[in-house]
Amino acid sequence: MDKVFAWLKSRTAAQFVFAAILLLGTFARVYMFGSVPGDINQDEAFAGYNAYTLLHHAADSYGYRLPVYLTAWGSGMNALESYLMIPFVALFGMQVWVIRLPMLLVGLLSLAAVYFLVRRFSSERFALGATLLLAISPWHVMLSRWALESNLAPGFVLFGLFFFVKGLEKPKFLIASAAFYGLSLYAYATIWVAVPFIILLNVLYALWTKSIHNNRYTWISLGVLAALALPLMLFMFVNKGVINEIRLPFISIPKLVYFRASEISFQKIPENFMNLWNILKNQSDGLPWNYIRNFGLFYPVTLAFFFIGLVENIWQVVRDVKARKLGLPFFMLAWLLAAFTIGILINVNVNRVNLIFIPIIVMAAQGIIIAFSYIHPKLIYVPLVAYLLCFANFEREYFTIYKDQIANPFCEGIGDAMEFAQSQSKPDDKIYVDPGVSYPRVLFYGKVDLNSYLSTVRYTNFPSAFLYVHEFDRYVFTFNLDNADTQAVYLMENKDSRLSWFEQRGFSVRNFGKYIVAYPAKLL
Repeated sequence: MDKVFAWLKSRTAAQFVFAAILLLGTFARVYMFGSVPGDINQDEAFAGYNAYTLLHHAADSYGYRLPVYLTAWGSGMNALESYLMIPFVALFGMQVWVIRLPMLLVGLLSLAAVYFLVRRFSSERFALGATLLLAISPWHVMLSRWALESNLAPGFVLFGLFFFVKGLEKPKFLIASAAFYGLSLYAYATIWVAVPFIILLNVLYALWTKSIHNNRYTWISLGVLAALALPLMLFMFVNKGVINEIRLPFISIPKLVYFRASEISFQKIPENFMNLWNILKNQSDGLPWNYIRNFGLFYPVTLAFFFIGLVENIWQVVRDVKARKLGLPFFMLAWLLAAFTIGILINVNVNRVNLIFIPIIVMAAQGIIIAFSYIHPKLIYVPLVAYLLCFANFEREYFTIYKDQIANPFCEGIGDAMEFAQSQSKPDDKIYVDPGVSYPRVLFYGKVDLNSYLSTVRYTNFPSAFLYVHEFDRYVFTFNLDNADTQAVYLMENKDSRLSWFEQRGFSVRNFGKYIVAYPAKLL
């Protein structure tokens, strides 16, 4: 047994374990990819459609040429993910699994980034533990499998920190750090305050430890960061009414239909704090795409280990700062503090405070090691086995029970229903669509030409933060069934009353689970 433990401490064993963790994490994120969750969320559908219009017209769904921020619903959508989707859509076409590839790749690369970042400052055991905990975290597994644009933020901030640390040794990597930190601003507007705060603390710490120097790479990286931040600063000025919107051949700074003003509230800090605490304590925000009951975001017991790691990190930061020593705890604590500030200044859910979970997971891994080191070092394999058993149960439920539970929120069957509805009508005929389908899904599956969309779209509530459409192209969303066109095709939510209504009027009806398509029998 002693020989086994000795081998487990060797470099060869560490490389083997790291490869096994990556393989495990990859399987969890790739197995049945594109099918679970299925069909498609309305936000990822809109992001995918904007990638499609940017690819073919270099413009977003509102007609802005290469915008820094998408108008989308009316009050805007983060643009980074749509731009990242473009090469994949160009190669493989408009399919659900295709538009989810950027998020998958960021999720997988995050595993490697955590490992090498932690190993740079700490033990191999800590690096492997942090990577494993992230690899099997339900939050991170689920995040990596669908294309919510805001979920890119933790990965890009992580990459920014990873290259910042490397840049302190090899200054040329500071340019990559600036690029990732700058791009993270295009992933999620909520972190626009947090990222500058993280960068400022990182730079001050590097100056204090004399780890960063006055050289060309430092100045180039500052230029890159400023160049990436400037369009978003102009975007704020435009939408605050300070300057007019900017439309250039190579970039647009759009004025949104409705600009949601800052949601920051100092008066609501106690209320927001309790909301954040409940999310962390319960590891749930009640949204089915963010958690699975009984497993939470990173398994219930993990929060206790996080607090152990947090105390250790605070103590290490005090020592490192006094000694002017560069260490991981300061970077993790600065990141955690920035994310925590978001959580108490605005009302958050798991998506809106997604920046907080990577430092929590890293600190929890440290807490596990510390706790079991005090008991007995060799007992560290007890939590390892326990976590792997939890992960196995999570995977089993995710691909069985949860697969069926998430089908309804993600409108499973809408893709097949859309394809069938189109096949049962002539190109110029109207297709009447239940408003509950949400029009971005129709844009996505219908591959509606941008020019046709812009010239025909009619809104029911313009101007508004969240626009609803009456019609566009061949699709009509508001109508009265009492005056139904018996020669038209209808795509409706599957309700018994509607099913019998169409059948009584001579329509043929095809069932697609949550949806039905009613069409004139003569078109068969």
